Formats: sequence, structure tokens, C-alpha cells
Amino acid sequence: MKVNGTLMNYYFHCKRQCYLFGNRLNLEDNSEEVKIGKAIHEERAEKENTEIAIENIKLDKLTAEYLTEVKKSDADIEASKWQLILYLKVLKDKGIDRKGKLEFVEKNKSSKKTMIIELTDEVEKELNQYIREIEALLQGEEIPPALDKPKCKKCAYYEYCYI
Repeated sequence: MKVNGTLMNYYFHCKRQCYLFGNRLNLEDNSEEVKIGKAIHEERAEKENTEIAIENIKLDKLTAEYLTEVKKSDADIEASKWQLILYLKVLKDKGIDRKGKLEFVEKNKSSKKTMIIELTDEVEKELNQYIREIEALLQGEEIPPALDKPKCKKCAYYEYCYI
């Protein structure tokens, strides 16, 4: 499976979730958190009609200056950041250079509602390393251990991991 934004996000959020999703175990249809996130995207798309599909990714909004990714909350900024960086790289490979903008609907942990991200050569090298790590994870035989953290209770895979 080619690494997409969801896999990149899950890799930073939880390697077990990344492995399971990447190996075709999708439990997201049962998750309230996922349904809320999809509803936010659908509501925004109806107003702005800006979502664009390129290869195996879906971009929330693309303007002359920014590629904007909208997230329900800032609960996992690092995961959201690397997802956006992957999208910036896909665009760059197609000859489209943009800055990235993360927009958070709910602001809980960060003092900012938006973040600007740039794809530098150094960041791109780091991204390529993460892509290799994700590919190796997905091809592995062992399912990574559950994290056993408070955030697990909101995860679509909670029942798989703990019940």
C-alpha cells in the first residue's frame, strides 16, 4: 500500500493503528470522533467546494499560496503536521510548490488556531525516512503493541486493542 495522509498521521499518532489500517483493518466507520471529523470536512466542502483528490490523497483546500489541511482539533499536532508535509511533497513532485497551512476547528493544546509549514530540503529528507519506516512497519509480521494511554479511549481501534 502506498503511504497516504491517513497512514502518515496514524504513524505519529499510534503505530498499531497505522499497522492495522495499512493492513486493511478499518474500524473507523464505528468511531464518533471520525464521524465528527468527516462532518466538518463535508460541511466545509459544501460551502467552499475546495477538496481536491490527487493520486492517493485528498487535499482540503489549495490556493495560489497555500495547501490548507483542516483538522477537528489540535490534539495531535505532530501527526497533522507530517500528514500535511506529505501532501506538500506530492504537490512538489507534480511541480506545484506551496506552503502548508494547518487549521484547527477546536483549539485545546496549542495557542494558535493555524500553523504555517514549509517543505524544506531537510524536512523532505526526514519525510522520506518516515515513509520508509511506515513501509517497513506495514510489511512486518508483528502488530505493534497498544499504547495504553488516555487518548486510546477515543480511538476507532479501542475495542480491537482492549476488549
